[in-house]
Amino acid sequence: MIEETLTDRERLDRSRARAWVLQVMYRWEAGGEGFSLRDALVETTGSRRVSPRRLPYVRNLLKLLDEHLPEVDRELDVALDNWRMGRLSSIDRSILRLGATEMLFVEQVPPKVSILEAVRLAEQYGGPESPRFVNGVLDALYKAMLARAAL
Repeated sequence: MIEETLTDRERLDRSRARAWVLQVMYRWEAGGEGFSLRDALVETTGSRRVSPRRLPYVRNLLKLLDEHLPEVDRELDVALDNWRMGRLSSIDRSILRLGATEMLFVEQVPPKVSILEAVRLAEQYGGPESPRFVNGVLDALYKAMLARAAL
C-alpha cells in the first residue's frame, strides 16, 4: 500500500512505528558487540507495550536494516560528505539508517515521506542541529538515487 493511499490512522501508526524502530536501534547500539537488532526488539517489546498494529512495520524495517546494513551504511557514507558514521551521535546515526533503509528498500513509501519522517524524529530525539543535518544527508542520498535511476 502506497503511503499516500493510507488512512490518517495508518499514517500515524507508521509514524509511531518509526519511533519504536528508533528506540530499538538505540538499544541495539547501546547493547554492544554480539547484541543483535532482534535481541534489542525482544528486549524492547518485553519491557514496553507496542501496539499490535505497529509491530509488523517495526519488524519489517528492522529486518530490512539487518539484511542491508552494510549497503545502507555505504550509501550514507557517500551522502555524509566529509563526515564519518562513527563520528555521529547514536541518535543521528540511527535516524539516518532508518530513513535510508526506508528510502532504499520500502517502495511503498516515497523518499520525500521518509525524509520528512526522519526530520520529525530528529526534531523529537536529536540535538538542535539534528533536523537540518538529517535533512541534508537524506536529501543528498535522494539526489544520488535519482541520478542513478536516470542512467
